[in-house]
Amino acid sequence: MKKRNILTESDLRTARARHAMEEIHVAPGTFVTPLAREYMRDHGIRLVEDAYQPMSHAVQTGHGFIDCATGEQLAQKGEYMTHLHGRMLVPKNHPRIVLRGMLDSLQAEILLMQADAGSARLQSDLGEILEAIRQVLGAEVKDTPLPETTLLGMDQEALHRMSHEVKETFGFDHPVPSAGMDLRALRLNRLRTEIRAAERSAVTAFPPGTAQERADIIRQLNRLSSAVYLLFCRVLAGYYKEDCHGSAATV
Repeated sequence: MKKRNILTESDLRTARARHAMEEIHVAPGTFVTPLAREYMRDHGIRLVEDAYQPMSHAVQTGHGFIDCATGEQLAQKGEYMTHLHGRMLVPKNHPRIVLRGMLDSLQAEILLMQADAGSARLQSDLGEILEAIRQVLGAEVKDTPLPETTLLGMDQEALHRMSHEVKETFGFDHPVPSAGMDLRALRLNRLRTEIRAAERSAVTAFPPGTAQERADIIRQLNRLSSAVYLLFCRVLAGYYKEDCHGSAATV
């Protein structure tokens, strides 16, 4: 598959810091990130698709750093700054950096849960959740669209239905977490709340109705919390009771 060209806000800030510009030329089919579109709108920059190479290929050869908020050239990266993209720096409490930190923490949490899963099936299902979170992080960092994928073998509609129809699926009402539950269930419940927190952070980083909006990321985090809730219910239903040499009901 041919690699897709991308135009980011960072590219535009870098080019504009060098000289005034009224238009930007990109190759046909170039993916223009929401932040880049907002930047062009705010600064009156016109997008032109033609045979020119994407600007993003050229800006990587610069030196030093650039303050993402002001476009100012910086010789050094201060202790309170970090990379948003390439040479572009933002404060470490920038909403997108906060979201990245939360996604990083989710991965660390899942790895610990996998190491103590006590079931090859649960370890595998957690691995699917882990890979999906890594895809979210990759799409955020690279400003690329998040591909449509299934979770636990289910599309969005099936996942939503099963997570809401617990009685029909597992034979019990929506469970209320309690200290007497299987420790794995309690850890999954905590993971679910942490994914919900990451979803709220994503809404802050990519406000709906703005050029920065990333509905794909927010939607996937919502699906992930539903998927983890299903794992929580599966533990309570005995789905992971048997180890890799045994058998369990398919739910």
